[in-house]
Amino acid sequence: MASDKIYKIINARILLNHEIVKDSYLWYQDGKIIHPQNLFFSARRDADEIIDAKGLLVVPGFIETQINGAYGIDFADHEEPTEVLKENINKVAKGLLKRAGSASTGATILGAHIEGPFIALEKKGAHKPEVLKSARNGIRDLDEAYGSQLKKGREAVSIITMAPEIEGICDAIPDLVERGIVVSMGHSACKIADAEKAVTKGANSITHLFNAMPAFHHRDPGLIGILGAADLPIPDTSSRHPEASETSPDRQRPDPRPFYGLICDGVHVHPNSIRIAYYSHPTGAVLVTDTLSAMGLPKGDYILGGSEVEVDENGGAYIKGTKTLAGSTITIDQCIRNFQKFTNCSLVEAIEAATLHPARMLGIDRQKGTLDVGADADFVFLNDANGDISVERVFIAGEEVQL
Repeated sequence: MASDKIYKIINARILLNHEIVKDSYLWYQDGKIIHPQNLFFSARRDADEIIDAKGLLVVPGFIETQINGAYGIDFADHEEPTEVLKENINKVAKGLLKRAGSASTGATILGAHIEGPFIALEKKGAHKPEVLKSARNGIRDLDEAYGSQLKKGREAVSIITMAPEIEGICDAIPDLVERGIVVSMGHSACKIADAEKAVTKGANSITHLFNAMPAFHHRDPGLIGILGAADLPIPDTSSRHPEASETSPDRQRPDPRPFYGLICDGVHVHPNSIRIAYYSHPTGAVLVTDTLSAMGLPKGDYILGGSEVEVDENGGAYIKGTKTLAGSTITIDQCIRNFQKFTNCSLVEAIEAATLHPARMLGIDRQKGTLDVGADADFVFLNDANGDISVERVFIAGEEVQL
């Protein structure tokens, strides 16, 4: 694609500023969305190529913040050499093009999401208990556990999931935030006070809400209860915080409550629970798949982090011989369809939970998760004629992917 070639999408319904704009246009050049007025009055140019959307809905590219593998590849397989790991990541990245990514090399890798070893033993899920750790020395223990990559900050690690009640974790949060890393609370048995302390320290996310944490209790609601917190400090900036909603403590300023991941496969979380979370804190919802190596593969037995996992006919993945969930096999577009069905939210809200919300959580909402001028030209053409969305076309950095 020529770097200066100008493209214009016509006959489109475009998701802009929280609404669907009908019969609109989208212009882009050199992989970025541009404003046509500058072309007319400065460069005196028109579009070099017209793309007819034929009435389809054009939305930002989907963002997945929690994936353990797919297509038979397990990211937790630490025994493979580095060269093989790189090949495996590329294989999954290319396979994910039906959701988001780069046309030439596969899905754009935004950084690692690391879970463990700083998590609670009683809520370890599929994690091996012998590797779990505390962090009594704060950030030093985290750097020792993860090595030099953690010191690179968001260049290497985008999200780290930790249990806030583990010794030393809350002390380490400000250092991680300073490095640009999203601190997500999860695999935790914490009390509500621990969760609130972690948020005031800089944690801005919850990993797969309702899973790997105690059930809600009315006297101490624990990690789930942070969705109802009304007296957290209001953020000074909107960066990495949810937008205000009708349930926010201050409806004119960013919401201090964290984002929260939801696995909308109908197995990990009951639809009624999804609905409760959405009604409590709508702008905090982030749709995730938590998919593992069996994503894209049929029912059967697979390996995750050295443990045997069995996938049932509903797509639920369990540690073999148990009822312990280890991940899912759902795709992000199905999560969007389910989220809208479960909550009766608008289509815009459902799509933003897989685009704008994760981008805001990661602090990249000027480049990703939006179709505003200056953003990356990553977008998806959706057919919603039958009430459900289906992916028709995918463009990454302005280049169409062959699906």
